[in-house]
Amino acid sequence: QVQLVESGGGLVQPGGSLRLSCAASVSIFSIVRMGWYRQAPGKQRELVATITNGGSTNYADSVKGRFTISRDNAKNTVYLQMNSLKPEDTAAYYCNALPRPLAPDSWGQGTQVTVSS
Repeated sequence: QVQLVESGGGLVQPGGSLRLSCAASVSIFSIVRMGWYRQAPGKQRELVATITNGGSTNYADSVKGRFTISRDNAKNTVYLQMNSLKPEDTAAYYCNALPRPLAPDSWGQGTQVTVSS
C-alpha cells in the first residue's frame, strides 16, 4: 500500500495562497490517479482535484480557476496550489492515491487549512 504524507497546511487570510504537498512512499509514475479531497467539520469528505498518470486533471466546481493540481514524478510528490482562498475552503485536506483500477486506494493523514482573518 502506498504511504502518503501531506504537508503545507496552515492559517491564511482570505485571498491568500497556500501550496500543499503530498509525498508518496513509492514511485508515482505508474499510479493511475492521485488527488486531493477535503473534509470540513460536520460535512462529508469531498473531491477537490485529481490528476491522472497521463496528466489529465479534474476539479470541483468550487475551486476551478483558483486551485491547481500537479505532480512531479521525479520527486514522487503531488501538489495543490491554492490561490484566492476563501473561508469556505477551511477543511482538513487529504491526499489520495489509486494505484491501478479496482485496487484499494490509499489516504494520507491530512493537513489542516484554515482561512480566516
